[in-house]
Amino acid sequence: MEQNIELIRRVDELETRLAFHEDTMAQLNDVIAQQDAEIRALKAQFEEVLARYQDIALQVFGDGDAADDKPPHY
Repeated sequence: MEQNIELIRRVDELETRLAFHEDTMAQLNDVIAQQDAEIRALKAQFEEVLARYQDIALQVFGDGDAADDKPPHY
């Protein structure tokens, strides 16, 4: 009889731990999904900023790379 009570107690303990772990996994999954959405948005913003930078650099420096151009006295 005592063995059955101990077994029931152990099963209850395992079920409690399992429920805790399942809740933790769900919370972690939510955080990962949120971070993925934020990363995707940041990537899109970065690509937009990069494109704007390239457009401005092209307007300022022209088609060639200004660092490769020789000064006029050469």
